[in-house]
Amino acid sequence: MTATVHLMKLCVGSEGPDALTQWQQMRYGDEPAVHVTRMWPTKERELLDGGSLYWVFKGVMLARQRLLRFEERFGEDGIRRCALILDRDIVRVSAVPRRPFQGWRYLKAEDAPPDLPEGRQSDDALPAEMAAALVQMGLV
Repeated sequence: MTATVHLMKLCVGSEGPDALTQWQQMRYGDEPAVHVTRMWPTKERELLDGGSLYWVFKGVMLARQRLLRFEERFGEDGIRRCALILDRDIVRVSAVPRRPFQGWRYLKAEDAPPDLPEGRQSDDALPAEMAAALVQMGLV
């Protein structure tokens, strides 16, 4: 039996989950979304056992997409990369501040924020801007 693990990644250049949804819709239509990364996760089995990619926008984790599979891709430079194939549904989660980091990080299932109830667009507990400010000050 494997324990589910998730990934978290900064969503650079996107204002938030709505902007990510629009960009993915324009790029992929109704097909699964794809995010290509340099490194292949070593915990592939645990990630594909119900894992998601949790997106961090401007210092705050706000959304996730279920990981469907990994595919090998080669860049123009001939280097092997890993394509994360993602479910089209972007699920909003309770806002969690995160410090900046490079690449992606593993996220234990017990540390993942809960999904917001269906139809709820944000978590009222702490505004995203305030959560990001707390991260920048080193308080979270």
